[in-house]
Amino acid sequence: MSIGVVLHEPEQPGNTGAIGRTCMCAGASLHLIRPFGFYTNEKSLKRAGLDYWPRLAPREYNTYEDFLAAHPDARIWYVTTKGKQTIADADYKDGDYLMFGKESAGIPKEILDAHPDRCIRIPMAEGERSLNLASAAAITLYEAMRQIGYAGLI
Repeated sequence: MSIGVVLHEPEQPGNTGAIGRTCMCAGASLHLIRPFGFYTNEKSLKRAGLDYWPRLAPREYNTYEDFLAAHPDARIWYVTTKGKQTIADADYKDGDYLMFGKESAGIPKEILDAHPDRCIRIPMAEGERSLNLASAAAITLYEAMRQIGYAGLI
């Protein structure tokens, strides 16, 4: 089963490609919620994802609501700089999802406000805004995988 990574309205093809590559290496699934800031056949997306991209087969959804309808029992962790608890405080389970927002604005406030107990953040130096999306996804995904004992990885 493993962990799923959800990108809500990703804008940069390089970040999405790199996250796809990380998902393949971690045995995680990738879910993309429209609109995207790029075309999924873009050269930069494929360059960042290397030969992993065709094998990844990311799932695409038109809206956040469509994602929820397709995964009605999904347990989602919302990764945001506004989270009260850190990514290490979360109690991940096999089958959980990690959601990341678009590079310019993050996850919409109304989604975060509806799930305050599921909002988590990566600890950072005081005064710093945020990490690159691909870096944040890798850090969080591997913390979740560590907690579930690197299920399915060698």
